[in-house]
Amino acid sequence: MIGSMRLSDLQTVMPTTLFGEDAEFTGVSTDSRAVEPGDLFIALKGEHFDANSFVADVAKKQAVAAVVSEYQLVDMPQLLVSDTTEALGWLGHINRKRSDAIVVAITGSQGKTTVKEITGTILRQTNSVLVTRGNFNNNIGAPLTLLSINETHQRAVIELGANALGEIAWTAMLTDPQIVLLNNAAETHLEGFGSLEGVVQAKGEIIDSGESTHTVVLNADDPHVDIWRKRAGNRRCVAFSIQQNKQGVEYFVRDLNINPDGSRFTLVSPQGQVDCFLPLPGAHNVANALAAAALCIESGENPDTVRRGLLTVEPVPGRLCPLAGISGSRLLDDSYNASPSSFRAAIDVLVAITKRGRLKSILIAGDMAELGTQTESAHSEIGSYAKEQGVDELWTIGEFSALASQSFGGAARHFADKSALQEFAVRTLDDRCVALIKGSRSAGMDSITEKLSGEEKI
Repeated sequence: MIGSMRLSDLQTVMPTTLFGEDAEFTGVSTDSRAVEPGDLFIALKGEHFDANSFVADVAKKQAVAAVVSEYQLVDMPQLLVSDTTEALGWLGHINRKRSDAIVVAITGSQGKTTVKEITGTILRQTNSVLVTRGNFNNNIGAPLTLLSINETHQRAVIELGANALGEIAWTAMLTDPQIVLLNNAAETHLEGFGSLEGVVQAKGEIIDSGESTHTVVLNADDPHVDIWRKRAGNRRCVAFSIQQNKQGVEYFVRDLNINPDGSRFTLVSPQGQVDCFLPLPGAHNVANALAAAALCIESGENPDTVRRGLLTVEPVPGRLCPLAGISGSRLLDDSYNASPSSFRAAIDVLVAITKRGRLKSILIAGDMAELGTQTESAHSEIGSYAKEQGVDELWTIGEFSALASQSFGGAARHFADKSALQEFAVRTLDDRCVALIKGSRSAGMDSITEKLSGEEKI
């Protein structure tokens, strides 16, 4: 946090009722267990929890005040509001507006966390940088990230996610970035957005929700790019593409050479071109690197800084992260989340690696969540796609992934539970095998990764 704040600062941006005297605080906490002396406690309330009941506990820990949605009989200043999550958001916004840092915000159905990490890695070559931690990208995580901006930060890289319309509009307004990236729109969280068109609309909220936003970075390879260009209006709009010399694109690659250990390419930008190596597998990661390069160059960096940063990029755990597996096998851990398009991208990487090394390709698949009426067809199509691309074997777990096994055919196995799959894998995997492990977070495929992985990355 930059300096200190007072309860009266929050009173300037939302309706409140103050009980007790105005109080000054030097930190903000939403976790009663982590409150430090001098903190303001925000009593968040959700469907299954109510932190208003912990106000007495934080008073004993010398919190200076609390923001509550229900007044508590505790002798400490309390600011009563209708929505404590909204209050947290405004506090994050107040702190962000005190900063002179260049703020970039990132959203998209896929790749946003990888782009965030690559962007942060590049910017750290020359700047003090704050980067969203983990998946702190919602209406609670984003404000907490904004509250982490301090006087030393020259750049801030903020990831924004959403499950429904209006969520990015809110967090983008709070973040008020100068530069934004809309990486793509795909068939994810369809139960919340209703349709792919709903996803396109919701992700587009990042374009017009920040007063300071002057530059919009778009993926020219996404079929919805023209919709977003129109939405950008008079804002500066630049685009990236992994296709060489595509019309209307400022950032693209030449001489792309994709290998299992990474990709070599020439980055072409308005500031010049430079030869790069990205130590991440797959064409989709080249696109992620291009997105990050555009964000960094648009924020003032030069192509050589991008080159140096890309050399030091490391895989993000759970997102196509290569690991050593049992019995000499190799794993691609993509267990963090899944959608039809991200499944296809991961399958492409698996096949490229195994064909080059003449190894056996195994897809270990769990269910994809939040696909609404497309659930059954999407799972069937993944099985068909894996077969068409040349995957050798498909092992599935989960109700809907059984449909993928059916469409894959004879070399597929469906297991009743994870234990059965893991026992079979332990007996089967050897040094000729590369296994891709993927599924939505709710499928818990990370537990299979833990069971089948060794200690070292490959």
